[in-house]
Amino acid sequence: MAGGEPASLAYLSDHETKVDLLNNEAIAATVLKLIKQKSEHPITIGVHGDWGAGKSSVLKMVETTLEQDAGTCLIKFNGWQFQGFEDAKIALIEGVVNGLIENRSLRGKAEDVIERIRENIDVLKAAKMGGKLAFTFFTGLPSFGAGEVFEALTDKIKEIVTDPKERKQALEQAEALKKEGEKSGKPSVPHEIAEFRKSFEELIARASVERIVVLVDDLDRCLPETAIETLEAIRLFVFLDKTAFVVGADERMIEYAVGRHFPNLPKMEDSQGYARAYLEKLLQVPFRIPALGETETRIYVTLLLLGSVLGEEEERFLRLLDLGRAALRTPWDGEGIKPDDLKAVLGERPDDPIRSALLTAERISPVLAAGTKGNPRQIKRFLNALNLRLAVAQARGFGTAIEPTRLAKIMLAEMFLPESVFTQMATLVAKAPDGVSPLIARIEAAAEEAATPASAADPPAPTPDLNATDDLASVLEDWKLRPEVLDWARIKPKLGGESLKPYLFVIKDRRNYLAGVAPLSAKLKDIVARLTGGDLNAANVTAAVRALTPPEIDAVFKDLRGQLLSTQSLQAKPPAMGGLAVLTQAHPGLQVRYVEVLAELPIDRLGPGVVSVHGFIQNDDALRRLNAVFDTWARSDNLILKRAVEAMRTAGQRRGRRAGRS
Repeated sequence: MAGGEPASLAYLSDHETKVDLLNNEAIAATVLKLIKQKSEHPITIGVHGDWGAGKSSVLKMVETTLEQDAGTCLIKFNGWQFQGFEDAKIALIEGVVNGLIENRSLRGKAEDVIERIRENIDVLKAAKMGGKLAFTFFTGLPSFGAGEVFEALTDKIKEIVTDPKERKQALEQAEALKKEGEKSGKPSVPHEIAEFRKSFEELIARASVERIVVLVDDLDRCLPETAIETLEAIRLFVFLDKTAFVVGADERMIEYAVGRHFPNLPKMEDSQGYARAYLEKLLQVPFRIPALGETETRIYVTLLLLGSVLGEEEERFLRLLDLGRAALRTPWDGEGIKPDDLKAVLGERPDDPIRSALLTAERISPVLAAGTKGNPRQIKRFLNALNLRLAVAQARGFGTAIEPTRLAKIMLAEMFLPESVFTQMATLVAKAPDGVSPLIARIEAAAEEAATPASAADPPAPTPDLNATDDLASVLEDWKLRPEVLDWARIKPKLGGESLKPYLFVIKDRRNYLAGVAPLSAKLKDIVARLTGGDLNAANVTAAVRALTPPEIDAVFKDLRGQLLSTQSLQAKPPAMGGLAVLTQAHPGLQVRYVEVLAELPIDRLGPGVVSVHGFIQNDDALRRLNAVFDTWARSDNLILKRAVEAMRTAGQRRGRRAGRS
């Protein structure tokens, strides 16, 4: 965008919305239709999707419609809000009961029924005091069979509680619960559950309500215990007429919670297992919100950005919203909102913020769709981070040095490319005197060639001279083999011929790639060259290294660190690592910083040559950090690295035993 300050866009709220930018109203409408069709019968509906997929927004749309329905008693419950403060089971049960009472003004009209329900709930609270096993057993999660309930409960405690002290305490609690029931002349919990259901059905009848709809949100944010407690409470209502539960949750998190709650369940041949079977039994009708594809992401980003500029109530935005929804009905066409339609609504020459929003949406959507896996929340987080950095750049007076679409492309690499790749890109830019990276230009050219194969008669496209060392050439070859890097490189605008140092200043809130990249003096350049010239050269420069002043030590360390992080081949000990080792041995105060550099190295490219070369680390804090790095390497998927760490540690243990015997 030419001229002026960097365009800034408004903050995008992450709260659930009544404005449907994702065409999820179809899901909400289907949920509503099911509820109304089954108003006389109980129904449980699951609205599933990944974290940030839009589940809460679907529930909000359902809520907005049902609030206008006089025949519906609408109750909302969020287990996450009760987590750590109150038992989620009792909170949901009381929430449903109180919601019905308040919604239908039943106080004074059904006091006898209300009082019975209160007594039922009090017994269930006592069951909670008597141990979680009691309530779990009697609400049927899981169902262990019939028989004499307290004898069965006692048997189950003996079976699954192995610790003698815990078993004794659980049996005493169960016995106390039994005595409480005998004292009242009732068989306690199982009877109270039956009575609760009976009384609640009577309360529904007195309320003259067509249906009760309970919206349960954020269940997948809860700890496993809270999630299970909420599901247990829902089971109390599952077979009561005129009740509907709509549960918004990532089903994978709920399956995980069920698995954690019952760790000793037998393995099933079906790979879905008991947890999936339980969830399917409880939630009768599942809806899954799909991830956004490239076209849908482009439409979504366009509407988000234009909504932030125009306002969601503005007439032009409402027209664009209709166009976007129409395009979302046929995403396979790949068109999005047509340019002619945009011009018809926004005019031939919209002002700068609108043009910037349109250009940004068009350019970043393909990689944003892939990088976020079509997740709306991740898309919003990216756009908010972009906007924040543009605002900071504007406040710091960077002016025209920062172009929004270039910053967006750099941030796409920062957030969605492998960290090692972006570190290489940023380090090369930081070290270039003019901030221009020929390597980025080469990968952009290679990506363009791969996307549009040239005919035999076409001359090869000119590419910037790389003047590449063998290592830089191997970096480029590695990038060419990564589809995600090629996809990123095809995004406009091209960055290879631009000075990108201003952009490194903008993104240094996460990491400062420019630290210590001031040109070295001739003296320090010579020392660095000798430190990276092999072990013999490095040993010969030890005296000069020891004589360095603190600022010189810092400059040499940062230069070597930059070289190491941009090194492609890390199977053997790289020259820059050897140089850092010599520098650190000469100045032991660098040991912690040295280990921090090791932690930054890309694990997937490390080989055995980088494992057993750190014996000079003696500082206690540095040793702790080094062992933590080794632990991380030993847990990685890099089998060669993993085995090298294990072999090093085994050898160290043997040396220790030999030293102990001598």
